[in-house]
Amino acid sequence: MEISATGRFEVRITAADVGKRVSVRRRHDPATEGEKFTDTVGVLASWDDGVLLITRKSGETVHIPEASLVAGKVVPPAPARRRGPAASYEELARVCARAWRPVESERLGEWELRAAAGFTRRANSALPLGDPGLPLPAALDAVRRWYGERGLPAYVQTATGAEGTQELLCAELERLGWTREVTAELWIGALAPVADRDEGAGVVLSREADDAWLTRYQRKGVSEVALRVLGSGPSVWFATVPGEGGGAPAAIGRCVVDGRWAGFAAVEVDPTLRRRGLATRVMAALARRALEEGASAAWLQVEADNAGARGLYAGMGFAAHHAYHHYRSV
Repeated sequence: MEISATGRFEVRITAADVGKRVSVRRRHDPATEGEKFTDTVGVLASWDDGVLLITRKSGETVHIPEASLVAGKVVPPAPARRRGPAASYEELARVCARAWRPVESERLGEWELRAAAGFTRRANSALPLGDPGLPLPAALDAVRRWYGERGLPAYVQTATGAEGTQELLCAELERLGWTREVTAELWIGALAPVADRDEGAGVVLSREADDAWLTRYQRKGVSEVALRVLGSGPSVWFATVPGEGGGAPAAIGRCVVDGRWAGFAAVEVDPTLRRRGLATRVMAALARRALEEGASAAWLQVEADNAGARGLYAGMGFAAHHAYHHYRSV
């Protein structure tokens, strides 16, 4: 917190700092029990009518009465990563989009409208990278019409928590009545350590998701549209650890190689065989293949409440880069 030469807190932010990352301290109501002050760090999304709206890294929005402020300052950009790959939000957003392609897409200015008969929100949401070429309310009306014509709910995918993410857009979507339904995180790490974690023995790699692979995949009744999405991407590999007696696979995984990036998804293990290193074995085999194709960095997406997966990926050297969200029109 900013403390003056006299030892007192100072508020060194104004409404002109909207869009910047800030750190503020506020005083609680005297009647409130517990801590006297609360600190909040995030992007200053708005400062209107005596209320600050700050969006945290997780995407959570906090409303702070101006009168409760006791200190505040602009936070400088985070230093460059010293471990693992460095990447901008926009680079990762485009890499992730290429790894999970819709069956239909259309441009709205620099936004991309994506549809795949409702198979996953990622393939059925607008990706707002840049200027839609219209004022935001008009652009959102166009998004609603486009998805409505296809019998689909209108979603916009956004991100928070990194340089260049969309805290201001998230705040505006919420102000306009859009509801955030899903939040997850995108993690990145170096690829070679993933390959070194296990020899990957007994893992079968294929260019297609065969019937055996699909029996282990968590989404049942996969349609032709879903198969097209699963098979999309610059260089797609599917991994299978065969089950005993020719039954459903013990474990599966999917990897998309795109330049320096390898993206992991659908890493799933038979619930009766968990904690035996099968997920690590699958990822190691896929990582080796990605290294052979010239990749050096890795990414994956993980739910905030999936403690097991988060522990596994952290042990492999992955770390959170940003949070991403899907907002739905109501």
